Amino acid sequence: MKKREALNLVKPHLTEQRFLHTERVTETALDLAARFHVDAQKAMLGAVFHDYCKYRNLEEMKQVILQSALPDLLLEFHHELWHGPVASILVKSELGIDDDAVLSAIYWHTTGHAEMTTLEKIVYLADYIEPGREIPGIDKIRTIAKSDLDEAVFHAVRNQMLYLIGKSRKVYPETLNLYNALV
Repeated sequence: MKKREALNLVKPHLTEQRFLHTERVTETALDLAARFHVDAQKAMLGAVFHDYCKYRNLEEMKQVILQSALPDLLLEFHHELWHGPVASILVKSELGIDDDAVLSAIYWHTTGHAEMTTLEKIVYLADYIEPGREIPGIDKIRTIAKSDLDEAVFHAVRNQMLYLIGKSRKVYPETLNLYNALV
């Protein structure tokens, strides 16, 4: 699937701002894929469809979680974590994308996990560092991402955890596992 075709498929599911974010994530993922020798097509697909379910009805997402092999544990955490795992199911059933590596990158793009593949790290990091994001410390992470993917992911997950802790929100166990694996 070509990039424009993929973007046209995702566009009806996103707000205009989220679509622009998706375009930036896609370009960032392609840059990272070239830098770290990952299949560009897979990086493009993971990036384009990472937020496919971002604006799905919460009850619909809850039903997908309950009726699929997704862990019920997701329901104990903020619904912002649901859209990646749900998208990994619906991108396959609704759009016919069945590449396990791409679906896994979509699944883990928000939480991460301890044994992330390079493709998963690229989509995770591209979502975090795309040029439209303004997060404290992001310029440092963007610089690190030019030479050390693991170090950049470490700083991104550390920032995310500090943000959640600062808001007195629970940290998803796999996010903590990612941090521990990289520390």
